[in-house]
Amino acid sequence: MRATLETLGVTLLVGAVQVALGVVGLAGLFVLSTPLAVAPWTVVTSVYAHGSIGHLLANALALLLVGPLVERRTTRRRFHAFVVGTGALAGVAQVTLGGVLGPSPAVLGISGAVFALGGYLLAGNVVSATVFDRLRLSGRAQFALFGLAAVLLTATTATTAAPGVALIAHGVGAFCGLVAGRVGLLDVQ
Repeated sequence: MRATLETLGVTLLVGAVQVALGVVGLAGLFVLSTPLAVAPWTVVTSVYAHGSIGHLLANALALLLVGPLVERRTTRRRFHAFVVGTGALAGVAQVTLGGVLGPSPAVLGISGAVFALGGYLLAGNVVSATVFDRLRLSGRAQFALFGLAAVLLTATTATTAAPGVALIAHGVGAFCGLVAGRVGLLDVQ
């Protein structure tokens, strides 16, 4: 559970820095928005930053549920790279695609990475591998199935989500995790 707790520690540290900087009006230094070139560091910092204590607590709980299960199958370095990579990709997708659908949004939080960890668990286990091997689906069919599964996973959160929740980030995170789990990207065996 070491990498999960380290990730949670970084999230709490960034939250504390956010609060401190918020006192002088600089909490926005962590927010990912477009154009990305204006503040490129936010691609990473936004993964660990959160909009409120409730937001942070919800994501921390979800991380504590799925993180240790993925962590047992990989190295600390791979775990952290996966969290940063999928979280950043989910955030960039949210601000890029969300901007196409309406005003350019801003994004904060580790939920895209948490959805990726959950997707990894769903597609990267023995039962799923057995089912996929028996079905003998083509790569394209599996890709499409993962896309549908990501949409369904995201839709389940959309029904209870507060306004402004990064649903595109959730879907992209889940999709990345499903694909990574299927190919065993993090497995060290």
